[in-house]
Amino acid sequence: MKQQITDTVLMVRPVNFRMNEQTAVNNYYQKVLKELTPQTLQERALKEFDAFVEKLRQASIRVVVVQDSENPDTPDSIFPNNWISFHDNSTIALYPMFAENRRLERREEVLNAVEKEGFPILEVVDYTEAEEDGIFLEGTGSMILDRVNRKAYCALSPRADEELFIEFCEDFEYSPVIFTAWQTVNGERKQIYHTNVMMSVGEDFAIVCTAAIDDRKERKQLLSQLREDGKEIIEISEEQVNSFAGNMLQLRGENGKKYLVMSEAARRSLDKSQVEKIEGHCEILSAPLDVIEACGGGSARCMMAEIFLSKGQG
Repeated sequence: MKQQITDTVLMVRPVNFRMNEQTAVNNYYQKVLKELTPQTLQERALKEFDAFVEKLRQASIRVVVVQDSENPDTPDSIFPNNWISFHDNSTIALYPMFAENRRLERREEVLNAVEKEGFPILEVVDYTEAEEDGIFLEGTGSMILDRVNRKAYCALSPRADEELFIEFCEDFEYSPVIFTAWQTVNGERKQIYHTNVMMSVGEDFAIVCTAAIDDRKERKQLLSQLREDGKEIIEISEEQVNSFAGNMLQLRGENGKKYLVMSEAARRSLDKSQVEKIEGHCEILSAPLDVIEACGGGSARCMMAEIFLSKGQG
């Protein structure tokens, strides 16, 4: 039976976390924290990471933590959901990455660590050859998967190629829902680099910034698809997107309790009505991720790759 949410996630503990100059060209959420030395930056990111993992575990969410390595240099390794996705038929997908130094994050050791936790990987669907043609699709950053209703939502960008997205949908049996999302950067409308900063789909609700979809037909189509599946739509503003209020992930604890996981900045940005709507479906679980958000340009959802693999025997 297909499930939308899981109780197990993969997270990668950073070693050389910093602002990645190769991703900053189209991730407009990244900032340079000049006041922090590289060592202090890494220490603060690590502190945020460890506290976040602890908070998830206290909620009985299972976290498979893989320690990153010094070499190769992978400043964005803390965001594994962009290069790998796990599926409930013991299949994984590997994705082509826009930044060359992010391609180094795809390590055999990570897969081995997941298998060691009792999740066998029987099939690998590998899209990474597309990098040679300058074509990219960055996993569940570029795509939001409704695993129950078999729909995949994708905001096209330099990191989300339409043809490759459709190929993924054919391979994994999803219906594609395609649109373009925009943000205002210094008075200009620019494409949002990842779909998962402006929308999140839970079991019976969806958080979405429709103001980011400038094309009225695309906006109407997106809302129609969500409503067709009985999702309560919780609107967020562009300002809230800047606080990573779209970068959320619904999970459940091993005890069955459900949570919407987000950063404290995202939680603070929500108004009373939005909080009440979310809490009508599940509890909010938030953690401070200020340094990771500022330098990495990603937040809580980007840090977690959901594991849906079937549990092995013994």
